[in-house]
Amino acid sequence: MTAADLPAVLWIQALCYTDVTPESRQSLHSKLEASRSTCLIARIGQGVAAYLISLPWHHGQPPALNEPTCRLPPSPNCLYLHDLAVAPQARASGAGRALVDAFLSRLKQSDLGRASLVAVQDSAPYWERHGFRAMPVSPALKASLATYGARAAYMERAA
Repeated sequence: MTAADLPAVLWIQALCYTDVTPESRQSLHSKLEASRSTCLIARIGQGVAAYLISLPWHHGQPPALNEPTCRLPPSPNCLYLHDLAVAPQARASGAGRALVDAFLSRLKQSDLGRASLVAVQDSAPYWERHGFRAMPVSPALKASLATYGARAAYMERAA
């Protein structure tokens, strides 16, 4: 992903997220700048069909949504999958699966040992098919999840 892809990413995000407020361009750009090698897009023809944003992070401590800046932790211990969205017209194209496969490949290449994510909009069954499992939620984690919507689920998987 590059900064030039952000208008398409914002468009896809707006189409896909109805239960949470979409993140700002500034927030997405800060994540891209923090970890270019783990922010990905899938193209169909010349257009962006899907995107995946991930960050080296601390498990059990997902970043709040829509933060204007992103500072990676000095000693990350997981690859946090922050966002995956597929444009409606690209669903069933394999774009989402290709991005998840690329993410898992980057996870295996890293020394982080695990991945984490917050499943929103009832997407936990999708992530379970990719090896993620819901984790117990501490009071601190519950507070972090508040920005992700009422039905958010924190999930992890081994590398």
